Amino acid sequence: MRLLIKPPLAGGLLLMVVAVLALSACGRQDPVSQGRINAFGSTVDLTLIGVDRGRADEITRILAKDMQAMETAWSATGDGPVPRINRMFNESDEPFAAPPSVLPLLRLSQRLSAASDGLFNPAIGHLVRAWGFQGRPADCLRPPPSDLIATAVSGAPSMQDIRIDGIRIASANHLVKLDFRDIQKGLAIDKTIARLQELGVDNASVAIEGNLRAIGSRDGHPWSVPVRGPDGGGILATLKLIGNEAAFTAGNYRRNFTWDGKIYHDIIDPRSGYPAEETASVTVLHADATTADAAATALFVAGPRDWHRVARQMGIRYVMLSDRQGRLHMNPAMQARVKLHGSQREIIVSEPLS
Repeated sequence: MRLLIKPPLAGGLLLMVVAVLALSACGRQDPVSQGRINAFGSTVDLTLIGVDRGRADEITRILAKDMQAMETAWSATGDGPVPRINRMFNESDEPFAAPPSVLPLLRLSQRLSAASDGLFNPAIGHLVRAWGFQGRPADCLRPPPSDLIATAVSGAPSMQDIRIDGIRIASANHLVKLDFRDIQKGLAIDKTIARLQELGVDNASVAIEGNLRAIGSRDGHPWSVPVRGPDGGGILATLKLIGNEAAFTAGNYRRNFTWDGKIYHDIIDPRSGYPAEETASVTVLHADATTADAAATALFVAGPRDWHRVARQMGIRYVMLSDRQGRLHMNPAMQARVKLHGSQREIIVSEPLS
């Protein structure tokens, strides 16, 4: 039996790295400044248009502090607000005051989970932990015992088990364990964009792990984002973002491990307790990164047979899904937006989503 490990990116508190570059070119009127922040176990890349180097440095430091607060508040590991909520859910079904930093995330997650028929489900933290994708050492990654998965699935923990009454929350299902990993990066990007606008920046992009939201334009040109191939290598396509838009991709290549010759990734189907099997990657365009982040996960789980129905329920209008056979599924509006690179894949165009 052979174990090959591709470990997840490490979590923990944000470590700030500021690298602001003022770029110039002949005929360019606005400076392009770039900042970099280490957050959520990854790198957040900022591109600011019309902002000089000194101001960009100041803005990057402000955003780094914001992200440190978000990472601390939303992490499922450590001793922050989310682990404390999980302990309370496990110990009692009595209501208690939710931390103000988490309550908006709870409300958003509950709404998006309901719209996805529970395919986006931040309440399955026990499953995520069991599979080793929640702070477990990389050398311990292996499929969990089948009886453990069966127990977690039989309890059917969901966001709808959480009762929210004003600032007080409760759950009668003691198998509910929150893990916001499939929405927190999107919400962090949305909050960062809002903060940039408060700071007077009208043209910018914020990117993390190839996911991006942009506002305005890049020196008069549309922003664009490359979409990696389903295997994680090479560029499958390029998407142009129009105005204020976000593009998020869920892929089986981001965090996975190989056990006994089979690859297991971290996008868990809440219905089975195992990684979703029919999808290789899903890319979603939406006006906000929070919805795009959650929807990419939900549609990945829905798979090639059910993505269209779930996308309509979630209000998604642009989807490209690559299945395990290498076929590309997309709606007509997405087909008009995407530029494929050297792909000989079969393309299956659905009915319109709108």
